[in-house]
Amino acid sequence: MVFSLSSHNVIPHLQEMGLCSSKDSVSTESELPETSKKNFNLLVKLGGDRKLLVKQERCVDNDGIPQEFFNEWLFHQLLQQFPVLGNISEIASLLLHFDEENSILVRNYLTEYFELANFYQRNDIYPPEIAAAIGTSLGGLHRATFNQREYREFMATAPQGQFRYQFYNPAQGMGSISPEIFGNVPSDALKFYVLYQRYESLEAAIAELAALWQPCCLTHNDLKLENILVHSRWKQLDNCLVRLIDWEACSWGDPAFDLGTVLASYLKIWLESLVVDPSIELEESLQLAATPLEDLHPSILAFIQAYLDAFPVILEYRRELIQRVVQFAGLVLIQHLQETIQDRKFFNNASLCMLQVAKTLLTRPQESVMTVFGSSESEIIKPFAKFAKLPQTKTEQNLVRLYYNKTRLRGC
Repeated sequence: MVFSLSSHNVIPHLQEMGLCSSKDSVSTESELPETSKKNFNLLVKLGGDRKLLVKQERCVDNDGIPQEFFNEWLFHQLLQQFPVLGNISEIASLLLHFDEENSILVRNYLTEYFELANFYQRNDIYPPEIAAAIGTSLGGLHRATFNQREYREFMATAPQGQFRYQFYNPAQGMGSISPEIFGNVPSDALKFYVLYQRYESLEAAIAELAALWQPCCLTHNDLKLENILVHSRWKQLDNCLVRLIDWEACSWGDPAFDLGTVLASYLKIWLESLVVDPSIELEESLQLAATPLEDLHPSILAFIQAYLDAFPVILEYRRELIQRVVQFAGLVLIQHLQETIQDRKFFNNASLCMLQVAKTLLTRPQESVMTVFGSSESEIIKPFAKFAKLPQTKTEQNLVRLYYNKTRLRGC
């Protein structure tokens, strides 16, 4: 039987594991706000300013073997076994202990860092230097592991007695819809599935994206802003501004997906600030956003340029990288809508706007680059001309312009 973690038994468990002693002045805080349906989280205060974050995976397979936490532990072991990857450990929060039998992870709690999502929401500012630090960190991770077979094989390790696929392609469309959906999804949310199936171009674009997916390096695969921490003294520091946490989904994958996930997080700030009403056209809603996309452009551009500065050689292998990143951003927005429907059971007018924007990003990536970055593709990669050549994309006929003098999306 799996040991069930609680605030009452976490201290004895940590003492048994040798992570604290009876001499320590120890206290536990209540369940953390970020505790999810999948994980139970507790914050343990030790002597001084030291804190431990203790997490237990709620869902394990039929054999009681953890899957996602094993993945994060495997990433930790990769950094330990290959010291040459030491620089990556500076951007990650390394683990102290993994209890595989009970699916419990323990790591130091980074008291001087806070979630980037909360930072943006609380301050309503988007410093380009923070976005650049994310791009530099992510570029360093992808560059260090790019086309390295020994790292790829190490990350393919499975839990004892289990089997796992070496690669997971996140560019998947929606599966078949069964009649059970009518009992699980409210009628308003069914509109999402109706619209998705109506857009043949959307399904075709996702299928093409899946076919073009190229696993070539270690990827985080869940780089939403909640999984990015920024240092409280970010204005004074020249390095270690950000940390990437929750490596449960990491695998050997396509770098464009990580980039697209970060990009989608910035676009969500814009899209979730829209003024939405059935009487207002999409174009007008996009113009009336409380956080205009123009305010995010400096950070979005700083992010991609810092990434390419850290890993310019990727452009030799991925000539259409920028367009692929835009498409993955659209895919991540659609995945976010699916999760919202499944967890929160709603799909409103704001969700409809997000779906329309996501569709445009996926089906018209070449046109969308200027809208998303505030710069053309040629301007973005110009500093890296030594490594890059613009992709020769066939011009589609009868396309509606995507952007205007003021950034807005159209033709969805």
